[in-house]
Amino acid sequence: MTLTTTAAWPALQSALAGRTFTDLTHAFHPGQPRFAAFPDESREALFDLEKGDGFTAHRYSIVGQWGTHVDPPSHFIRGGRTLDRIPVQDMILPLVVLDITRRVEEDPDATPALEDVRAWEDRNGTIPAESFVALRTGWSRRWPDGEAMANRDADGVSHTPGWSREVLSFLIEERTVSAVGHEQTDTDPGLATSRGDFALETYILAQDRWQIELLADLAGLPESGAVVVASWAKPREGSGFPARVFAIS
Repeated sequence: MTLTTTAAWPALQSALAGRTFTDLTHAFHPGQPRFAAFPDESREALFDLEKGDGFTAHRYSIVGQWGTHVDPPSHFIRGGRTLDRIPVQDMILPLVVLDITRRVEEDPDATPALEDVRAWEDRNGTIPAESFVALRTGWSRRWPDGEAMANRDADGVSHTPGWSREVLSFLIEERTVSAVGHEQTDTDPGLATSRGDFALETYILAQDRWQIELLADLAGLPESGAVVVASWAKPREGSGFPARVFAIS
């Protein structure tokens, strides 16, 4: 029996012709904004062309949750899926952009409401199953200023946007999305994380979903119709790693 296959590249090349590619990844570096309990990155040139070596090679020392990064379920959930158990076909997903930027400009503690999701669906139709929902807040414009990202008041309380439980529950239980992402440091708003409350991150990862934190600016992307590609290294039993994320629109 003769098997006939269709060449993938010509078909894909045709589909991508004229599309816009948007990098949603911050370039990580020592001194960048990070979770307060994490050590800074250290970087050492083991071999250096500028010093007469035959090639350049660096050794990087980083926490897995560094810069634009992926959190698999195992980050918070004992027995949850690790990075190496997330299949590559799940790294290319329909992109839904939920925009609360204007509200955040007036109130840095803003979070999305179900009304925002309903309004999105009124304009675009039902959120696709197995999609990636990104929360656009404009917060990434503060990168890489750590103090601006944390936005703490005189009492040390952080005022940053985040997700809401009602929206995350709806997206997972009613729309069966595969993953979420956001521009700020955490899933939970700053008012919650300042008191050690990471309930929303625990919830999303407990549902066997993964997320991308610290996305670069989502401005300019359509709220529907685009595709997100998120990839990362494959550490065995990895609990988090810097990711390279981009949108095709």
